[in-house]
Amino acid sequence: MEELNKRWQSQMHSRLNVIKWVVILIVTGLFARLIYIQFYDTEVANQSTRVHKNLISVHPIYAKDGRILARDRSVLATTVERMKISFDMGGHGFDNEERFAEQTDTLSKLLSAYFGEQNARWYADTMQQIRKRVFRRDSIGFEVKDNRSLFGKLFNSKKGLDTVTLYKIKRSHTTTYLFSDVDANQWDEISNYPILNGSMGQVIRDSVKFIRTYPHDNLARRVIGRTNVERPYGIEYAYRDSLKGIDGKMYKQYMAPNFRAKIENDTIKTVAAIDGADIVTTLDIELQDVADRALRQSLKEQDGMWGTTVVMECATGDILAMVNLRKNSKGEYTEGINYAVGQRMEPGSTMKLATTIILLDKAHLSPEKQYNSGYGKKVKVGKYNEVADSHPIGTRKNPKIDLKTAFAESANVYFLKAVIDKFKGRETEYYSALCSLYLDRHPALTELEQDPNRVFLPKPGTDKWYGSTLGLLSYGYGLEITPMQTLTLYNAVANNGKMVAPRLIKAFERKGKDAVEVPVKVLSEQICTPQTLALVREYLEQVALTGTAEGFFSEEQVPFRVGAKTGTATSAKGVGYKEGYHLGSMVTYLPADNPRYTFITAIYKKKGKGSIFGATVAGPVQKRIATYLYNREEQWAQRLMVGDVKQLPIDVKGGNIEHIGNVASRFDLATAYTSPTGWGTTRTGINSITIRSTTAEKRVVPDVMGMGLSDALYLLEDRGLKVSFSGSGKVVYQSIGAGTALHQGDRIKIRLE
Repeated sequence: MEELNKRWQSQMHSRLNVIKWVVILIVTGLFARLIYIQFYDTEVANQSTRVHKNLISVHPIYAKDGRILARDRSVLATTVERMKISFDMGGHGFDNEERFAEQTDTLSKLLSAYFGEQNARWYADTMQQIRKRVFRRDSIGFEVKDNRSLFGKLFNSKKGLDTVTLYKIKRSHTTTYLFSDVDANQWDEISNYPILNGSMGQVIRDSVKFIRTYPHDNLARRVIGRTNVERPYGIEYAYRDSLKGIDGKMYKQYMAPNFRAKIENDTIKTVAAIDGADIVTTLDIELQDVADRALRQSLKEQDGMWGTTVVMECATGDILAMVNLRKNSKGEYTEGINYAVGQRMEPGSTMKLATTIILLDKAHLSPEKQYNSGYGKKVKVGKYNEVADSHPIGTRKNPKIDLKTAFAESANVYFLKAVIDKFKGRETEYYSALCSLYLDRHPALTELEQDPNRVFLPKPGTDKWYGSTLGLLSYGYGLEITPMQTLTLYNAVANNGKMVAPRLIKAFERKGKDAVEVPVKVLSEQICTPQTLALVREYLEQVALTGTAEGFFSEEQVPFRVGAKTGTATSAKGVGYKEGYHLGSMVTYLPADNPRYTFITAIYKKKGKGSIFGATVAGPVQKRIATYLYNREEQWAQRLMVGDVKQLPIDVKGGNIEHIGNVASRFDLATAYTSPTGWGTTRTGINSITIRSTTAEKRVVPDVMGMGLSDALYLLEDRGLKVSFSGSGKVVYQSIGAGTALHQGDRIKIRLE
């Protein structure tokens, strides 16, 4: 028995040992597997990544490009966010059919009135169809509910037994889109509508895209620029790195079909987008509008091919306006290339300012020195040069004239003789003097065009310098420069001899702070001696008083005095000078005694309709700009009001009510209005102004009758209307009547007189 027990115990130990080793092997295997999975196996990590990727996704937060602003900080270009608005009709909030029907009816009417894309029935039917598709209630049977009392149950009463139908609800969480993308301002308004205000469930706003908008449409568009074209240009292209923002990112977790929610924790953090920097330009948008309309009118009257007008502030070189227009294939004038900085041409007689400075400063020509003008006849000077003046100068008996007369009358013969006389054999000195006046290179703003034409100024001793070159340079031929170079030189004379570079960008800033100013760049502290400066200023004023610009700036024409110079150049573009193309130009600074502004107009045209002479072609533009600048300066315009009799305005334009009130208070006019703020039209009476507020309702056309152009454009474009206009002054006609329901993108015409 004892032996049997021992055998049995031995067998038990053997079996236990086997079990023990099996357990040890299994545990060791499991432990090894855990170590392998933890440190060596990539499959788990891959699976974890797949799950994480399916559940959590990265979404970009798009940064806005910076704005481009005028000098008064009005917006020239900005980025508007367009949002896609949707909601889930399969959500529990939409289960109440009666409430859904009621709110759908209201929302349909509101959306139809606001967008005008579809009628109210379409919106209502669409929402009902979507709801039927995403929310379905199927009957699957019934159950009996026993609500009988104890007494009823004892006597088997059927009263209290109710049959309840059982339904199976199927939901499809598909987001619903009812209308096109909207911007933030539109969403602020329609987000108060039923359903869109979240009254029946969550409303989802997805940022779809940003679009670049230009509140002033095509005004100054060539200067502002584009990047979405084959050859980008302007500020948008030149400063794209500064304007461009840095995108951020956010994380969203899958919650239901077509729905993800934003998440953030210690390990997953949202990275905010950094918007681009704003660029503050030197442009004066009101002056830009005046210059644009003046140039456009003159181009039409003269049948010009292209034209440019630039207005510069003397002391800083700030470009206050820059207009570039060309005739397209339809005969319309639209923004062309930036001719001011990108088109080189032979300037003609405006070059005589440089010639006069060099003759007085370098050759020490006496202002009293006289040369025979030839009295309008062709005169040959030296071996290579032959030229005639456009009109007889001097008298038939005494055709000799001095420098002042030659400059005022733009005498080609005089300048040709003087330069040949003083610089024959000293050509290199003459060339160096031209270079010192920045006529051999662009002074600034070449970044506005990708490939601005290189300046052409022939150098003595090269194959581009001919026997006739020295004489041709004296009166503006034989070289090719841009209108901006000519303007920069004249502005230096207006600025007491200091030449400053044209400046278009005033500052870079972010969110209205941290501004980085762009300093004024001085090219030359003094381009000539004070004595020479005084003489050429006197000559420029004489051009306006009695010379070639007399028809626009004489004492009989305007109540102010300016310095001016006209230029007419026969263009060699095409086969040669006989093609009949001409560049007519004029440069003016204002006022003559203490200049504040310098401006140039250049118009390129073919001989035919109108005139070819610079004064006639460019003069109307220059006069209109000068008159506007003079009248808007309070200290200048006051001179027009001198007298003992109090002068009251016979008419006041409509517009911003606060501004109208300020004008009325300055003239001590009694003011009556329905609201002290907003926008309104006016009626001027004797010593009084009555202001009638125009509607602030964004879904109807406002009344802009009697308003100025800038106010009318703001109100109409703010409501999404596409505006075209003609004339100047105040609005006397609008093609869509005030109070008319409007649709986004409608076009309206206004006429001003």
